[in-house]
Amino acid sequence: MGGDTTGTARVTPAARARGLLLATHPAPATVVTGLALVFAVGVGLPAGRAVLVTAAVAAGQLSVGWSNDWLDAARDRRVGRADKPTVTGAVAPRDLRTAAFAALAGCVVLSFATGLVPGLLHVAAVGSAWSYNARLKSTPLSWLPYAVSFGLLPAFVVAAAGDGRVVAGWTVGAAALLGVGAHLANVLPDLEDDAATGVRGLPHRLGRRGTSVLAPVVLAAGSVVILLGPPGPPSAASVTLAGGAVLLAALAGTVGIVRPHSRAPFLLSLAVAVVCVAQLVLAADAVALPG
Repeated sequence: MGGDTTGTARVTPAARARGLLLATHPAPATVVTGLALVFAVGVGLPAGRAVLVTAAVAAGQLSVGWSNDWLDAARDRRVGRADKPTVTGAVAPRDLRTAAFAALAGCVVLSFATGLVPGLLHVAAVGSAWSYNARLKSTPLSWLPYAVSFGLLPAFVVAAAGDGRVVAGWTVGAAALLGVGAHLANVLPDLEDDAATGVRGLPHRLGRRGTSVLAPVVLAAGSVVILLGPPGPPSAASVTLAGGAVLLAALAGTVGIVRPHSRAPFLLSLAVAVVCVAQLVLAADAVALPG
């Protein structure tokens, strides 16, 4: 299609490579892949299997990022998203489509290389993320793919161990809450641009004030689950982190009510998410339970 090639004829290979990298959504992709590695180390996977699990998750994240920018290319051009490589002409949408399916194929192969059950779990997680890009982002169920995909991540890693252990329920719940909170926070900077192009996910229906309050609350709830979920008394570090998460969430929610158009609720919600990730790192050895 003509819209696929606009502005790409004079793009240098280096600029195209940079555009492909930006279209992966590198920050969230790195966080999710890093979480998979933390879980893999925490449950005691052998080095080779931990690398395989991490590579499968990385491939899945590449496919999700590239498919997002491919499917959103026309919408991004409509609102002039200068941060998007499909808008600047660095990458054609058809190139992202090809890259997305190639990464997805690699993800499927790597996932099933860990075993049938873990393969099914991870493919389901990645398929859920694709469903967000393809359709659900514009519906009241926009939060659901995040809950499913994040919740399945630790389940995939534990199943990949192949030793009969099962994922701890608190881990699935905390990861799902982290995913939903991340979705709500991630949409905040682009809320109006999204709404202008017909995207009507849950955050858009709640509005900026409602989303600014709900995002940190959901993330703080995840922090509390991580604090109370593992067996035994929580460590001093976990208590400190959870307390910090709750305080940051309270501040974010307050600013969201008083100054909903401020960037502070988004940044504070990200800080709460970082605290949750730190808590998960500390509790990684409690992710799996004996079968």
